[in-house]
Amino acid sequence: MPIQDYRIVHEVPGRLRLRVPVIGRPGFEATPLEAWMEHLAGVEVVRVNSLARSLVVEYDPARRSTTDLLRRLEAYRPVLVAKPLAREGADAEFAPLVSALATLLVLPFLPRPAQRILTLINVGGTLARGLDTLVRRGIRVEVLDALAVGLAASRGRLYTANVTSLLLTTGNYLERRTERQSDRMLRRLLQPEPVPAWVERDGELVQVAGDAVAAGEIVVVGVGETIPVDGRVVDGVALVNQAAVTGEDVPVAKEAPRRVISGSVLVEGRLRIAATQVGEDTTTARVARFIQESLSKESATQRMADALAEKRVYVTLGTGALVYAATRDLTRLQSVFLVDYSCALKLGTPMAFKTGLYQAASHGVLIKGGEAMEHLAAADTLIFDKTGTLTHSELAVTDVIVLAGPDPSSEEELLALVASVEEHANHPVARAVVEAAKDRDLQHISHGEVDYLVAHGLSARIGIGRIVIGSRHYLEEHAGIAFAPHEGRIARLEEEGKTLLFVGNEHGPLGLIALRDTLRQEAAATLRRLRALGLERLVMISGDRREKAEALAAELGLDAVYGEVDPEGKAALVRRYQEAGSRVAFVGDGINDGPALVTADVGIAMPRGADIARATADIVLMDDRLGAVADAREIAAGTMRLIRNNFNAAVGINTGILAGAVLGWSSPVASALLHNGTTIGILLNALRGVRLGEPEAPARRQDAGRGRERIGQGSAD
Repeated sequence: MPIQDYRIVHEVPGRLRLRVPVIGRPGFEATPLEAWMEHLAGVEVVRVNSLARSLVVEYDPARRSTTDLLRRLEAYRPVLVAKPLAREGADAEFAPLVSALATLLVLPFLPRPAQRILTLINVGGTLARGLDTLVRRGIRVEVLDALAVGLAASRGRLYTANVTSLLLTTGNYLERRTERQSDRMLRRLLQPEPVPAWVERDGELVQVAGDAVAAGEIVVVGVGETIPVDGRVVDGVALVNQAAVTGEDVPVAKEAPRRVISGSVLVEGRLRIAATQVGEDTTTARVARFIQESLSKESATQRMADALAEKRVYVTLGTGALVYAATRDLTRLQSVFLVDYSCALKLGTPMAFKTGLYQAASHGVLIKGGEAMEHLAAADTLIFDKTGTLTHSELAVTDVIVLAGPDPSSEEELLALVASVEEHANHPVARAVVEAAKDRDLQHISHGEVDYLVAHGLSARIGIGRIVIGSRHYLEEHAGIAFAPHEGRIARLEEEGKTLLFVGNEHGPLGLIALRDTLRQEAAATLRRLRALGLERLVMISGDRREKAEALAAELGLDAVYGEVDPEGKAALVRRYQEAGSRVAFVGDGINDGPALVTADVGIAMPRGADIARATADIVLMDDRLGAVADAREIAAGTMRLIRNNFNAAVGINTGILAGAVLGWSSPVASALLHNGTTIGILLNALRGVRLGEPEAPARRQDAGRGRERIGQGSAD
């Protein structure tokens, strides 16, 4: 049954807290409810507190109202299971932190016996975890934490025991909060809300959720709608934008019996599609499963951190045991235990990472944690997906070639002629031609009614006769206009990686308009900077034709280029470089880049990329500038260099202090003072971080609005 019983507890713009009694029912699953609410556009954070039976929703008040949230909640059907997953709400996790802090505050006002009892209650959890870890897993970090707290408490150092407990509890809270954020990101990524689909059932069109379509059913897709299934066209002709799935920067024509892919967007026309793969079998779902499997693997950094923690435990305990066995001197033993290598390493390393993350964010780069930064610093190969990374994902006119005269007799006349007709179309090629005419301030040319053949071309009656514009296939096969005499010029333009628009009339060819991806202005300079920062190989892959990709790669001086690569092929290419010993960073922006982003040692997503790309990537650029990739590399490399320097300093200085303690030259007070002084110095050095220059301003496209009163205002006469 939908949720109807709830009460608003607290409400401010952008935040709503609700009391929902069903949340406390036995068997209630909180995660599906959080996912359901988060799928509503404009909702940013959702938290369920099972103990308090409350739901907290943080949202963008400019996009959503309280009414929208309540309507969404009322439509949810609760999930009740026999054994719900164990989880704690944010408020429940915060309780031990408050308890530990309260213990420190009230401790001075209690008699000594009460202080001991309260301390035992406060640190009991830490001691129990240490004992349980010792029994189940052997000597681990939890055992050392319990030993430190227990030793302080047993010797009557109650404040030391409680402060240590507070620090451990704080760390545990932050870890759980980070884990919860990761879970929220994965829920949005791997449980996407299905797009609606129009399905033919019993002779009528019925709208259903995309994942409710059955294999074999006919789905009807119109302009602006997302294709919800993988399938084959059975009727209709359309232009389909597959950029987010295949990386192709130009919409492709689809007609029977061609295949279509879920996640593509229909730009023009209308299609009837026979569903072949639905639900979990669609391309988008397979990409999500690929990502889920990759994210479930334990990272090398995590394994290394565990190994270092174990060594730290054995070094500390072993040194103390040897000193006590040899000297039976408790004071000397105490001095040894006060020299802890881990403090500077455990605090200094994350501090350096956090400083690096902050600096990266100030330069328009979001790095998801220290592991991503470490992998970026170690990368020696950088692979770019062409569309949306090295280019702007937009076409621009590069050549206007007149093939016959005297009308049109110039490039300007030909461009004005074509733009006057193309302004009635709505696809990237047409928009690029119209924008080029606006930039040149060309006059609109009057023409008759425009006849449009979806995905092929268009024609219109004009002064010189009936002009025909479109693909070569359309003009030659449908209009009988032969371009063979101009084969050499056509081949040269195609070898340069350009898309061609053919123009003719009943008398023959009139001209060619060549278009190309808009190369980012800073692309060449960024690539040079990346090489200077230690990248050995710069590679480009693309879903475009091989010739087109090779032309762009030659212009930029890349080391390798691969064209006509599908999503699985991109991931396979990344693995091929990794198997050859390379450490790979991948830059992409589409759904099709998801597998490669998680396969690479570090994935980098552009800011305008698909949601799945940004959620999958280890690094997300917040500013639409390629130079941010170089900024990220420089910050990552500098941060890792700083961490190595801090590590060497910590090991060297603390080894000297430890030697003094072992030899009896350092009292417990001196050991603590020297050790803490070393830790503070390393923290200050970590806070200094890496210094970069001011971030460059994002590259901006030149205003193409000039001449709007000319080309852009004409209509069929």
